[in-house]
Amino acid sequence: MAQKKTGRQQPSDTASKEESANPKIYAESMASLRRFLVVSLGNPGEYRDTFHSAGHLVLESFQKRLPEDLGQPSFTSERYGKKAVRASAGPKYTLLQSPTLMNITGPWLARAYKDYLVDQGLSPEEVGLVLVHDDLEEELGVVKVRQWKASHRGHNGIKSVLASLPPMPDAKWARVSVGIGRPDDRDRTTVSDFVLSKIPRHAKGILQDKGGSGLWEALGKLETKWNK
Repeated sequence: MAQKKTGRQQPSDTASKEESANPKIYAESMASLRRFLVVSLGNPGEYRDTFHSAGHLVLESFQKRLPEDLGQPSFTSERYGKKAVRASAGPKYTLLQSPTLMNITGPWLARAYKDYLVDQGLSPEEVGLVLVHDDLEEELGVVKVRQWKASHRGHNGIKSVLASLPPMPDAKWARVSVGIGRPDDRDRTTVSDFVLSKIPRHAKGILQDKGGSGLWEALGKLETKWNK
C-alpha cells in the first residue's frame, strides 16, 4: 500500500494567523486519511454466493491477502448500523459485508457510516468510504476505481446508496467495481437470471485471485490520491 506523504505545503502568512487564532480551522486543515471503511454489496441468504454478491467474495479474498503485520482479523458477526454484519475490523481497514437486500442497501449504509464516524471519533476527512460492487459491463475479475457519483449502470444497489448518501464536497468516498461479465442476451429476464445465478468454481477462482489483488491496488491508489 502506498505510503503517506509526509511533506506539507507551507501556508501563507494570512492562513497561518487564521489557523493559529482558530483551533478548529487548524485541526481541519491538518486532517488526513486515517482509516478505510470498505463495504461490499450483495444479497444475504440463498443469494449470497451469486454473481450479484461478487463484492462479498472479493472483500473476503482481500482480507486473506493482507500482510499479517497489519493485524486484520477474520470476519465475525458484529453490529454496525443497528444490524448484525459480517465484519473484519482492523487498525486500518474496517471491512463490512452489507447485511441487507441489495435494493435497500442505502439507508443501512448511511447509518453505519455516520455511526462509525461517531464511534471512532473521526471526521469525514479522516475516513475513506469505499463501496465494492459487481459490474456487468466489465470482463470477469476486472477491477476499476470509480467516482462515487459515476453512473449506476442500472445497478439497484448503487441506486439505493446514492439516494441515501448523495455526493458531498470534499468527502473521501469512492466505488470499486468488480467485473462479472455479461450474458450474450441482454433482455431483463436473462440478465436478472445471470446475476442471481451461483458463481461456478472457475469463475469464483478468478474473482478471488484478480478481485482480491485488484482491490488492494485500488485502495493504494485511493490512499495516494486522498493524502495529497
